[in-house]
Amino acid sequence: MVGGGKDAFIGAIHRIAANMDGLIELACGALSINPEVAVDSGRSLFLPESRTYLNYEDMIKKESQLPAGERMDFVTIVTPNFAHFAPAMMALDHGFHVVIEKPITFTLEEAKQLKKKVDETGLILCLTHTYSGYPMVKQARQMVQGGQFGKVRKIYVEYPQGWLSKLSEREGNAQAAWRTDPKRSGKSGSMGDIGTHAAHLAEYISGLKITKLCADLNIVVEGRALDDDGAVLLKYDNGATGVLMATQIAAGEENALKIRVYGEKGSLEWAQQEPNTLLVKWLDQPTQIYRAGGNYTDRLSTFATHNCRTPGGHPEGYLEAFGNIYRNFALTVAARIDGIQPTKEMLDFPRVEDGIRGMAFIDNVVANSQSDKKWTDFVL
Repeated sequence: MVGGGKDAFIGAIHRIAANMDGLIELACGALSINPEVAVDSGRSLFLPESRTYLNYEDMIKKESQLPAGERMDFVTIVTPNFAHFAPAMMALDHGFHVVIEKPITFTLEEAKQLKKKVDETGLILCLTHTYSGYPMVKQARQMVQGGQFGKVRKIYVEYPQGWLSKLSEREGNAQAAWRTDPKRSGKSGSMGDIGTHAAHLAEYISGLKITKLCADLNIVVEGRALDDDGAVLLKYDNGATGVLMATQIAAGEENALKIRVYGEKGSLEWAQQEPNTLLVKWLDQPTQIYRAGGNYTDRLSTFATHNCRTPGGHPEGYLEAFGNIYRNFALTVAARIDGIQPTKEMLDFPRVEDGIRGMAFIDNVVANSQSDKKWTDFVL
C-alpha cells in the first residue's frame, strides 16, 4: 500500500475491503511521507520492519528484487489525487498490478499514459469506483442491458453531500483541506470528487456513453478555491438525455447518491443509503422491490448473487461493495497466476478505461462551465 497511514481515512477502508474475503493480505507498505507516521503505521498493522518502507520508490524497487513467492503481487495507491500517477507508473514498470483510488490521476494526460503502460505490460489496473460494487447496482445493469426496460430514454443521477457547507478546510479538517486544494485535488472540487462517481454509475448501469454536456459549476461557500456545487445536462450515445447533480453544500445530507433510469417499458431506482433495495417500475403493473441476497439465485442475476456474501435480510453496505471490487480483482489476478480464464463475474470491476472517462468528464465539465457555449462535445 502507498499512503493510507494511521491518520488516513480511505486507507483503512481499502484494508478492510481487501481483507474481507481472505484472498489478500497486506505484505508491505510505504504508508506516509512522514517517516514517523510510516513506521508507526507499519507497526500497528504488524508489518515487519524490513517491509515498512519510507517511500514508494524503495518499496517497489526492493519488492521487485524478492523471490516471486515472497514479493508483493500488486500495489494499492490511496494517496491524494496529485500523488497517484508516479507510483502507479513505477509499479507497472516493475511488473506489479495496481489498484488505485479514484480519480485515477491528476490530469487526463496522465490517465492516458497509464492506459498506454497497461496495454504495453498486459498488467491489470483496478479503479475503485465503489458504488459499482453493490449487488443491486449489478442487478440493475444486467436488467437494463438485458433489454427488460427497452431503449433507455432518460437518466437522473444525483450525489448531494453537506460536509463542506462551511469553510472546513480552514478549520483543521485534513480531508477538506486537500480535496478543496487545486494543487492536490485537481481542477474541480465537487465534480471531481463525487460528480465522477455519479457519471460512472450512470454509464455503468445504462451501458451508454456520454457524448455531449451542458454544465454549470458554482463556488457557494465564500473563500473556497474549487467548485462545491454543480449540475450537468447530458446526452448519451443512443439519443437518451440525462441530468447529473453533485453538491457538497447540501446541509444535512450525508452520501445520498441516487440514480433513476427510464426506458420505454419501465424504469429502476437505486439509492446508496438503502443499497440492498432496487425499485423496478413498469408501465402496466405495480412497482416491484428487488432485494439483495446470496440465496436469491432463482430471481437475481449471477452478477448480483456473485457479489452477495449473506442471505437476504443481512445488510451488506459500503465496505462490502468496496470488498467486491477487491475480491473480483483478486480472483482475476489469481486466475492469471494459475493460467486459467476468469469468469465474466470476476472481470466485472472498473478499469483504466473508466479512469480515462472520469478524467475526461472533469475536463469537459470544467471547460463547458467556463465557456459561453450551451452544449459541447464530450472529448476524450
